[in-house]
Amino acid sequence: MGILRTIVDQPEEFSPLVQMAWAAHKAKRLPKDPNLAFCYDMLNRVSRRQFKYQCGYGAYVRLMNQYPRVTDVFLSLNPKYQQVIADITRRMGDGMAKYIQQEVTTISDYDEYCQFVAGLVGVGLSQLFASSGLETADFANMEELSNHMGLFLQKTNIIRDFLEDIEEEPAPRMFWPKEIWGLYADSLSDFKEPRNAKQAVQCLNHMVTDALRHAPMCLKYMEKVRNEQNFRFCAIPQVMAVGTLALCFNNHKVFTGVVKMRRGQVATFMLQVRTMKDVYQIFHQFATTISLKCEAADRELKPSGLNVSETWQASCNLQELCAQGLGRSTADLIKSRQSQAVLAGRLMFVMVALLILIVAYLLKS
Repeated sequence: MGILRTIVDQPEEFSPLVQMAWAAHKAKRLPKDPNLAFCYDMLNRVSRRQFKYQCGYGAYVRLMNQYPRVTDVFLSLNPKYQQVIADITRRMGDGMAKYIQQEVTTISDYDEYCQFVAGLVGVGLSQLFASSGLETADFANMEELSNHMGLFLQKTNIIRDFLEDIEEEPAPRMFWPKEIWGLYADSLSDFKEPRNAKQAVQCLNHMVTDALRHAPMCLKYMEKVRNEQNFRFCAIPQVMAVGTLALCFNNHKVFTGVVKMRRGQVATFMLQVRTMKDVYQIFHQFATTISLKCEAADRELKPSGLNVSETWQASCNLQELCAQGLGRSTADLIKSRQSQAVLAGRLMFVMVALLILIVAYLLKS
C-alpha cells in the first residue's frame, strides 16, 4: 500500500521508481572474479545496520576468516591507489579508536569524530580522483572542502538516526554533542519522553542548524568536479542529505520513529542530478522548505526557540548561493516551482479522471 499510495499521490514519481528498481536489480549482480565478488558481497553485508560487530558470529567473522581475498584485491590495485587507501584507513582507525573511550562532548569533538568517520572518506576520494586523472591535481590538496562534504553527510545521518542509535543493543551509541543537547536536557534519553517534546525539537533544530554550516562548502566542492560520474557520485548523497535535513527540521517524529524521504522522490533525484544546475535547484528547494518551517518553529517554540533565527539566516544564505549559481532570484525560483506544482496537480486530476472512465467502461462491458 505504501508504494501504491505514493504513485497515487505523486504520479510523476512512477517512472523514476521503475527505473531505479531495475537499476537496483542490476546492481546486485556480483563480478565474475571470485575475489572481487567476495569483496562486493561482504561490503553489502557488513554495511547494513542489522549486522552488528560482535566477536564470534555474524558477517564480520566470515570477513576476517577470508580476509586474504580483500588483501588480494587491494594488492591488485595501482600502487598510487594503494597508498591513498592505506593512509586514509590508518588515519580513520586512529581517530575512531580515540572515540571508543572518549565521548562526544563539545562541538569540536563532534566535528572531529565526523571527520574521522566520514570527512577522511571525502579526503581519500578526492585524492583518488586526482590520482586517477579524472579530476585536476588540485583535488589531492582539497582536504578542507572534502572534509565538509563528509561532515554534512555524517551529521545528517546522526540527526536522523537518533531513535535507532539510542535504542541500540547492548548499549546506545550517541554522537550528539553535550555542548548542544545540554542546553535542553539533563540526559539525551529525556528527549524520548513525550513531556519533553518541546525541548527535544529545540535541540533537534539546533543540530540541523549546525549541519547547515557545511552546505555552502559542499556546493563549492561540487562546483569543481568535472567528470560526470564523479559528480553524480558526490552530488546525489548531498541532495539526499539536504532533503533529509529539511524533513527533520522541527519534526518531533525524529524522536518517535523513522523519518526519511519518499522512495519516489529519492528515485527522481537519482535520475535528475547530472549537473550543478540540478544541485542548485534542489538545494534551493529544500533551503526554502527549511526557511518556511522556521516561521512555524518560531511560533511553536517561543519563548525559547534559541536558534530559529540562526536557522532562518543559514537557509536564506543557502537560497541566495543557489540563486546566484542559477543566475536567477529566489523569488523567481519559488514562483517557478509553484507554477510547476499547479501543473502537476492538474495533470494528476486528468490522470485520475481517465482512470475512473476506464474502470467505468470495463465494468459496463
